Amino acid sequence: MPSSSRRSAALAATSPWIDSPGRFGRISRWLHWSMALLFLWQFVGMVLKVTIGRTPLSGVFVGVHRDVGLVLFVLLLLRGLWGLYNLRRRPSHQPGLVGLLAVLGHLALYGLMLVVPLIGLMRQYGSGRPFAPFGVPLMGPSDPIPWMMAPANAAHGLLAWVLLALIAGHVLMVVVHRFVWRDEIAQRMIGRVTDGSNPPGAGTRA
Repeated sequence: MPSSSRRSAALAATSPWIDSPGRFGRISRWLHWSMALLFLWQFVGMVLKVTIGRTPLSGVFVGVHRDVGLVLFVLLLLRGLWGLYNLRRRPSHQPGLVGLLAVLGHLALYGLMLVVPLIGLMRQYGSGRPFAPFGVPLMGPSDPIPWMMAPANAAHGLLAWVLLALIAGHVLMVVVHRFVWRDEIAQRMIGRVTDGSNPPGAGTRA
């Protein structure tokens, strides 16, 4: 094993911040749960808007929808870079059909988490309206660009609801792993972070 690979493996085995084959480290968990909370905020706002309309309550959420969308987009990019950095040492999927479906599900999740805010930001830029997320000016007024608004106008809302369905499926599978199959898959992201050792039963199904 090259010396750089040995150092990387040793770091993962001793640092709770780095991913290892047995669990996700603290940075991966921080990115995961931060995004989960922000997506919850976004979807609560959209559900309130659809069910009760534009009210002061829904306005609390919807009023910062674009701002939070930008934060989610940045966090996703950071999460992708961090995932690539940890690619060779982070927990692997199960073998067989269950593992394949998990891979496909995660690819669909990441793809929509990228596309939904991206086309939303394209629409914001193409609209020509100023954009100052959380008071920080990023885009000034300009002439509208219709082709940049078209993808979001056509599909932003629909793809967002598809993303919500995938997230619900993801949560359901976590429950199945934890309480039906009683394996340790969920513990990789929610269990205690100590070192890089494999938790008992990781990657197995009872």
